[in-house]
Amino acid sequence: MAAILCAVCDSIGTLRINTPIGTFTFFSLLFTTILAGLLGQDVLKVFTAEESETAGALVLVVLAPFMAKMGVSAGANLSKLVSVSPALILQEFGNLGTIFLSLPLAMLLGLKRESIGACYSINRDSNLGLTTDIYGPDAPETKGTFSVYVVGSIIGTVFISLLANFIIQLDVLHPLALGMASGVGSGAMMSAASATVADAYPEFGEQVLLMGSMSDMLTGATGIYMGTFISLPLTTRLYQWLSPRIGKRAAKEEK
Repeated sequence: MAAILCAVCDSIGTLRINTPIGTFTFFSLLFTTILAGLLGQDVLKVFTAEESETAGALVLVVLAPFMAKMGVSAGANLSKLVSVSPALILQEFGNLGTIFLSLPLAMLLGLKRESIGACYSINRDSNLGLTTDIYGPDAPETKGTFSVYVVGSIIGTVFISLLANFIIQLDVLHPLALGMASGVGSGAMMSAASATVADAYPEFGEQVLLMGSMSDMLTGATGIYMGTFISLPLTTRLYQWLSPRIGKRAAKEEK
């Protein structure tokens, strides 16, 4: 069924719909996620709960080749990582800033340790594999990561297209800076955001796409290390510090 869904949705390809408020970009990943969800036990009931749980445990297995590819790619592109400008490298640390916004909000909304996995990164394929490897497939941290992974797959490209359009209207950042910011670690989101920026600034179109792809490569190459050594420990420590203050109920339940 997974192979059939992939074949069908890949044949649909990428759809772009222009509206007065921006361009909506829908990738085949979005269609696959929606169709697979409809086939689950909550709607069409093609898959049973047991089958869904078994598939969940196999996530790390199917992600293993992708994680190996990321490792090989990171090693093969070390010279490129060293040669790019400091701004392109330092902007990766900007991803850490979202932790201080998203984690308190998640805890205020009632999330417990799920908020750690949900908030430490953008939670794409490599991050899902990392969280699963560290905590296990059934851990609350992994459930938080997977939840954001699914939500990002469904609305991520639409949201980032609208966000890019909004930032463009403000006219406060250079097109190349917007192209650099498009590389968030998701190929689909990067393509949607950089294409939106390139359409708005055709004179910088090729450079915007180049900056977006380079930034996305950097995020993918450094994402595992950033998550393992910086963002995940930082999010965990921040959660421990915030729990007695804004998550007292969660702290009591964990004890």
